[in-house]
Amino acid sequence: MRKGNDLKELLAKKGFICDMDGVIYHGNRLLPGVKEFLDWLRTNKKKFLFLTNSGQYTPKELQQKLGRMGLEVDETHFYTSALATAHFLKNQAPGCSAYVMGEHGILNALYDVGITFNDVNPDYVVVGEPSGYSLEMITKAIRLVEKGAKLIGTNYDMTGPTESGIAPACRALLAPIELATGKQAYYMGKPNPLMMRTGLKLLGVHSEEAAIIGDRMDTDIIAGIESGLDTVLVLSGVTTREDCLKFPYRPRLILNGVGEIPAAQAAGKA
Repeated sequence: MRKGNDLKELLAKKGFICDMDGVIYHGNRLLPGVKEFLDWLRTNKKKFLFLTNSGQYTPKELQQKLGRMGLEVDETHFYTSALATAHFLKNQAPGCSAYVMGEHGILNALYDVGITFNDVNPDYVVVGEPSGYSLEMITKAIRLVEKGAKLIGTNYDMTGPTESGIAPACRALLAPIELATGKQAYYMGKPNPLMMRTGLKLLGVHSEEAAIIGDRMDTDIIAGIESGLDTVLVLSGVTTREDCLKFPYRPRLILNGVGEIPAAQAAGKA
């Protein structure tokens, strides 16, 4: 692993895939250096995509969220695990139905591709990150899976950062259903290669010309390694330098935050 100021190779990349939670913001708080990073991307005519494992919001809502933080970003720069899940199910079983545990981001994505809500005899049980998560909801999902519904998770995150600390994410919320049924969910979102391939296609660059910037080793960094992207871990989210040592793989670069990228070029460090 190279030192944090060795950024020459990163600065030369044509495309950037960026996580959002822990990289761009915590909750409704913009992280330091993000505005400068976005200005740098535009000034240097870099292609960029916000690729998030959160399926709670639609791209339009994410656009508006950044807008409230003072960042103007076109809706086309966002791709979510909800959209990846809908795309997968549409290709696997056109016209299928699903019992969905999640917010309107995943509900809208499924509806837009013709997948209907069904809490009686669905083809799939789709689990995201519902704010109304309850024992009743879990029990319903367990019984539907026992009756034959296939289990899908919108993303592989165990936890996620918030303004006040970490919160359980999709994999933690799905665990009781897996344990009770003995069935393993198929997870969309990073590091699923289907999501990464779609991200690169939307970005319009080859993997060797792109970098992924994220705050998680088990989703962002492994996704970049397995997809052939340059890998950058930022410490502004849920991972510390010490956490990195627990994994058998490493990011190429570790930065405190995305603001170090434009700062390095401005200072002529790379």
